Amino acid sequence: MHRKSLAPLLAWHNKSNRKPLVLRGARQVGKSTLVRLFAQQQKLHLIELNLELHRELSSTFKSLDVEKIILSIESITSTRIKGPSLLFLDEIQAVPSAIAALRYFYELRPDIAVIAAGSLLEFTLSKHNFSMPVGRIEYLYLEPMSFEEFLTEIDPIQKDILSEFSPDSPFEKPVHEKLLQRQREYMLIGGMPEAVKIYSETKSFDEVSSVQNSIANTYIDDFAKYAKEAELINLQTIFRTIPRTIGNKLKYVNLLPDEKSATTRKALDLLLKAQVVRRIQCADGSGVPLAVGVSNKVQKLLFLDCGLVARLLQTDYIDLSNSNERSLINEGPFAEQFIGQHLNLDASQQTAPEKFYWAREGKGTNAEVDFLISKGNLILPIEVKAGRSGSLKSLHHFMYLKSLKYAIRFDMQPPSIQRISTSISLGREQVKSEYTLISLPLYAIDQLPKVVDQLRAGNY
Repeated sequence: MHRKSLAPLLAWHNKSNRKPLVLRGARQVGKSTLVRLFAQQQKLHLIELNLELHRELSSTFKSLDVEKIILSIESITSTRIKGPSLLFLDEIQAVPSAIAALRYFYELRPDIAVIAAGSLLEFTLSKHNFSMPVGRIEYLYLEPMSFEEFLTEIDPIQKDILSEFSPDSPFEKPVHEKLLQRQREYMLIGGMPEAVKIYSETKSFDEVSSVQNSIANTYIDDFAKYAKEAELINLQTIFRTIPRTIGNKLKYVNLLPDEKSATTRKALDLLLKAQVVRRIQCADGSGVPLAVGVSNKVQKLLFLDCGLVARLLQTDYIDLSNSNERSLINEGPFAEQFIGQHLNLDASQQTAPEKFYWAREGKGTNAEVDFLISKGNLILPIEVKAGRSGSLKSLHHFMYLKSLKYAIRFDMQPPSIQRISTSISLGREQVKSEYTLISLPLYAIDQLPKVVDQLRAGNY
C-alpha cells in the first residue's frame, strides 16, 4: 500500500548525517508495514526485531555496548548486519533501555540505518528515568491513511484526477459527484490500513466493520497495559463516548457524569498519550505561532480515525449515503472529524500535528470557527459544513476582528473563489466584514497544502 510517509523516510535515509529514526503513532496506523515497504522499495536488507518478544535483551541494551548489542541481534535473527541494511526495532517501548541505546548507534555506528517504533512509547517515556538521546535521534509521526492514499488503493483513476484539482477550475458534475461518493465511503471506512486493505479486496462494508470492531477491541485491550484496574471502566466509557462529542466544547461531565473532573482528566490524558484521541486547542488567532495564544480551559476533541468513529456510532453506508443531508445527526461531526484528522501542513512529519480552533463565549455572542491553521505568517480559519450550504456568521466576525484576508470553507459544493462583503453587528454598531473565501469540496482536503502555498504566493 502506498503511503506518503515513504517520501520523508527516503529523505531521512539519504541524509549524510543520518540519525536513528523513531516512528511515532497510534497502534495499527501502519508503522511496521511502512518500514517493510520502504525496505522492499529501496532494496535494503531488513533486520526486524520485535522487542515485545525479546525482553531478555534488556540487560544487553543497558550495557550501551553497540557491538555487543549488534552481536546479540545477529544471533537472534541469524542475520549479519552489513551492507545496505535496515535495522528495525519494533515495539521498542517493551525494552526501554533500547531507547537510550539509540544514541550510541548514531555516535559509534552511523553506517547502520536504524528505525525504532512503539505504539505506547509515551507511557514508557513517562515511567522510566533515563536520559533521552536528545539531538541523537529523529522523529517521524504517522497518521491513518489519508483520503488521497485511500483513493490510490481503491480508485487510482480518481486519485489521478484529484491531483489536478484547482479551486478556480471546477470538475465537471459527474467527476464531482463521483469524488463525493468516494469521500463518503472514506468517512465510513476511514484510514486504518487494515480496513482500507479489506475494502480494496472485498468491497464489503460488513468485512470492514468486522476489522474496525477488532481494532477498537485491540485499543480496549491495550488499556490494561497502562491503566490500573479501577481506571479501565472509565477508559472504556470515555473511548466510546468521545465520538458523540466531536465538534463540541469539552466538558468532563459529558464524558463521565458520575466522576470528579480530576478523575476524568486523568483518564482522558491516558487516551491522549495513546494517541487514540487528539486535542483541538482554542487559540485567539491573533498571531503565529498559534500555540502562543492558546487557552488551556477551552478545547475540543477529535478521535483518531473517522472510520472508527462510524463504527463506534454504529453508522452504516445506508445511513451515510441515503439520508437527507440535514436529518443525519452525526454527519456534521463526521465532516469535522474527516477534515480535522487531515490537517497537518508539515510534509516532513517531523513534528507532532497540533490542532487549533477559535471560539468566543459571551452572553448572546457565542461564536466559533471550526479550525485554525497557519503557515509562515499566514493564518487561515477553516469552516466545515456537512451539507451543501451553511451559515458563516461566526467566520464573518472572526475575519473582521482579526483583519485577515483569506478564509477556507469545506462543504459538498464545487470549488469557488468569492469576495465576501457583508454587514455584521458589533455591539450596537454595524460594520463591514470583507475577505476572500476559498470554498473547497470535502474531497479536496489533501490539496489544502497546495492551496495554502498558492495563497501565500498571492495567486488567488
